[in-house]
Amino acid sequence: MAKRKGMEVSIAIAEAASMCNVDVVSAYPITPQTHVVEHLADIVADGELDAEFIPVESEHAAMSACVGAAAAGARTFTATASQGLALMHEILFIASSLRTPIVMVVANRALSAPINIWNDHSDVMTERDVGWIQIFAENGQEAADLVVQAFRFGEDKRVLLPVMVHFDGFVVSHVVEPIEMLTHAEVKTFLPDYAPQQKLDIDAPISMGPVGIPAVYTEAKMAGEAVLRDAYGPIVECLDDFGKRFGRTYKPVETYRREDADILLVTMGGISETAMTWVDRARAAGEKVGLVRFRLWRPLPDKDFKEAVKGARVLAVVDRHFSPGGPGGPVAQEIKYILYGQKGAPSIVEFVAGLGGRDVGFADFDNMYKKAKAVLGGATVPPFEIVQVRGGHHGEA
Repeated sequence: MAKRKGMEVSIAIAEAASMCNVDVVSAYPITPQTHVVEHLADIVADGELDAEFIPVESEHAAMSACVGAAAAGARTFTATASQGLALMHEILFIASSLRTPIVMVVANRALSAPINIWNDHSDVMTERDVGWIQIFAENGQEAADLVVQAFRFGEDKRVLLPVMVHFDGFVVSHVVEPIEMLTHAEVKTFLPDYAPQQKLDIDAPISMGPVGIPAVYTEAKMAGEAVLRDAYGPIVECLDDFGKRFGRTYKPVETYRREDADILLVTMGGISETAMTWVDRARAAGEKVGLVRFRLWRPLPDKDFKEAVKGARVLAVVDRHFSPGGPGGPVAQEIKYILYGQKGAPSIVEFVAGLGGRDVGFADFDNMYKKAKAVLGGATVPPFEIVQVRGGHHGEA
C-alpha cells in the first residue's frame, strides 16, 4: 500500500478513478467538483490513462454520453454537483433502468435560488428516487476508497447498477488531507476487469430502452426495484472484503459511542466528524449520548438502522435539506418509515441545519441536544425545526 501523503480530496478521487482503469470519462465542469475531472483530463492527456475523455456542453450531455458508453461495454466515470446533478435528472432514470454501472462522484452542494456554491444535501435528496445505488463519504480517505468499491459492486453481475458516491462540497472536496492511496497493483487484485453482461454490438444486436407499454411498465419498474434492494448483499460483501484486505472497513450504517446512550444523533456526510467530536465532549461531561450515521442511502439499510438504534429513547435527526411545504427533512421522513409500528421505538426530534454551507458547530449541537433531552424528560416532541434561522422567522413547521 502506498504511504499516506497530503492530497487535495478531489485529486485523490481522480487518482482512484484512474487506478480503476476507466475507459470513458464524460464530464462538464461545475463547482465544486471541477478539480476531479480537471485532474482526470490531465491524466488522460499525459498518457497515464488509456481512456476517452469527452468534454461536453452540459451535464445532461455528460450523463447521456456516459449511458451510451456504458451501454457499449465501457467502464465509465463522471462527476457533478448541485444544478449539474439536477440537469442530469431525466437521464439518471435511464442509466439505472438500462442497468449501466456508471460511477459518478457528487460533490454535494446547495441548489439555487439564491445561487449558492456551498455544501448541503439538497442536490442528493432531490435525486433519491432515480434508482441508483447511493453511498456517502465523510472525508477524503473514504471518498477515494469508495470510488474503487463502487466500481466493484456496481459492476457485480448480480447488481449492474449505477452508483453515486457523495462527498461534501468544499469542506471535503477542496481540503488537503493525509490520504493512504491504494496502488495500481492492489486495485487490480480487488477490482476485476469489467465484463459487461450485455452491450450494444452491431454483430450481436439487442434492444435497450424500448417503449414500455402499460402491459409491461409496472413489471419493468418492479424488476428494477428488486435489483436495487437485492444489491444490498453484494454491497456488504464488497465493503467487508475491502476491510479485510486493506484494514479500512465500511458498513451501511455506522455508530459512534452508542453503548448505553439514551439519545442518539443521526447524521450523514462530513458533518458526522464534527458531531462525533461533540459527542466526545458531551460524554466527558457525563451525558449519555451517541451517534448513528448512514453511509449507504440507497438501497435503504432499514434493518441495520433498526439494530443501530435499539435501546435508544430519543433520536435527534440532523437533516441537511428539507421538503418545502412537506413533513420535514428527508432523512427524518425515512427514519419514521423504518421505525413505524415498532414497539418501543424512540421518539424522533427533527432538525434541519447547515443549509447553503452554514457551519454547524458545537453550540448548534448543544441546542439540538437540549431539545432532545427535554423530550427524554417528558416534553412534547416538537415539530421539525430549521435551526440557525436569523431574524423574525422562527424556523418551525
